Amino acid sequence: MSTMQEVAKKAGVSKATVSRVLSGKGYVSEATKEQVFKAIEEAGYRPNLLARNLATNKSECIGLVVTNTLYHGSYFSEILSQAAKKLEDNGRQLILVDGKHSAREEREAIQFLLDLRCDAVIIYPRFLTIDEMDSIIEQHKTPIMVVNRKLRKHQSHCVFCDHKGSSFQATKYLIERGHRDIAFITGAIDSPTAIERLAGYKEALNQYGIGVNEALIAQGKWTPASGVSAVESLLANKNKISAILASNDEMAVGAMKKLNDLGVSIPGEISIIGFDNIPTAAYLSPALTSIKDPVSDMISEVINRLISMLDGGYLSKENVFTSDLLARNSVIDGPYKG
Repeated sequence: MSTMQEVAKKAGVSKATVSRVLSGKGYVSEATKEQVFKAIEEAGYRPNLLARNLATNKSECIGLVVTNTLYHGSYFSEILSQAAKKLEDNGRQLILVDGKHSAREEREAIQFLLDLRCDAVIIYPRFLTIDEMDSIIEQHKTPIMVVNRKLRKHQSHCVFCDHKGSSFQATKYLIERGHRDIAFITGAIDSPTAIERLAGYKEALNQYGIGVNEALIAQGKWTPASGVSAVESLLANKNKISAILASNDEMAVGAMKKLNDLGVSIPGEISIIGFDNIPTAAYLSPALTSIKDPVSDMISEVINRLISMLDGGYLSKENVFTSDLLARNSVIDGPYKG
């Protein structure tokens, strides 16, 4: 592998001149630049990126930390594709790092990106607490943005969706359509999003004087298979059910499969709503009513804020995003309508 000294010798310039050309700092004539670039190509020289980042204190890279439990499914695909496209439009590269399975590993992933001299870091946390993330932001000068969590101290460094509010609205929609016996399939119970969606469901039932029947709450794990298991558990309790609210569409699909296998009509006997509006939701039979989180809008806002922090400019104060209910054929009026 060639060295910078070899490039300098081939170009007939000093090593310092080659360094100035690569860093873009200091004056170098156009003719000399051409000589250096020609020598780099002929020598097959590849500069040490970490050394260059240390020297320039700039990498043109933005890091993203996401735990690998979120890698499957359309939700993560939307996060990743929107982040990559938005950063490409801004002339920057995206670096994805796995947050793995604990708060410690999420912190290590963040530090890894900081050690690479990433210009900024985006965190989609699963295990770090609000206080821990506030502390991390305080400890580092590098801009850090948090997705899907509401921070206490650094609200300009976060964007989040009102998951509790969207679950409340979904439950309210079912109640207003005449449903009272509404079952709920949770997400993985250690997920903050799952906890908020369960809280919204309970709050709506209580506000409308229905009350929470714990026998109508089944634990899921975000997967279609867990939706199947949840329906088996709910029906085993012999409780009356006219509607099911599943914490994501994949579990709703599993629930629909199990109900179909049992000969239960959807929505004739049981109506169903999911979350996330996966691409296939509108093509199911019946088409699945779903709550659409504004994932693309949230990621776009995160990157806009980071670019503003890095390059200067207006910093929007809008960091709370609301979801939309997309009504389709999987919900009909319940027995208490009218």
